[in-house]
Amino acid sequence: MDMAKALLGRITGAVVASGVLLALAGCGGGEEGGAAKDGAAVIAPGRPGEKARTLSPSEAAGRKPDDSPNAADRAYVQHMVEHHRQALTMSALAPERASAEGVRRLAERISAAQQPEIGAMEKWLALHPAPAGSASGAPAGHDHGAMPGMATPQQLAQLAQAKGAEFDRLFLTLMTAHHEGAVKMAGEVLAAGNNGAVEEMANEVVATQTAEVHRMRAMG
Repeated sequence: MDMAKALLGRITGAVVASGVLLALAGCGGGEEGGAAKDGAAVIAPGRPGEKARTLSPSEAAGRKPDDSPNAADRAYVQHMVEHHRQALTMSALAPERASAEGVRRLAERISAAQQPEIGAMEKWLALHPAPAGSASGAPAGHDHGAMPGMATPQQLAQLAQAKGAEFDRLFLTLMTAHHEGAVKMAGEVLAAGNNGAVEEMANEVVATQTAEVHRMRAMG
């Protein structure tokens, strides 16, 4: 599942996550707890063995979990866009310079997965701009120090000049470190972030890139 699908899943699952079902006006009267007299009523399922409650829209809104993005969420998405872009730069070298078919296929998979993920993350950033004047509103730029696993300009230049078995070895070394850095970043935002969509992105990074790290180690 790519991150675009993760974002869609988060949006369409928001009602389920809040634990309420929307009923038509006039349905479900008589339950305890502030039933709406006009407009739509909101049915909140009870815990096992308990009755459902009918809530007014305002009561239901008060029960919805707050998953507003915080600074950790925004910094993670900004940095991960830049992180993915470097992975694409590295992977683009493989078709002409790799000698092992497995390395070429790996680079193709990385490009196919991470290009649409960049698009999804950029859409998220557009939907969730940082508050005016906040530090998290600054673009990620090339702050490699804040992004573990990023290859240095010297390492990228070395990779671009390598060919054959030497390229394969260096690509696997750099991309393994790159993926491990992405997993570390994902773990950090899972601990400090607040937004559900970002949590799904981070969990996807942990799952897919951990699996690819194991695969690359086996190839090396």
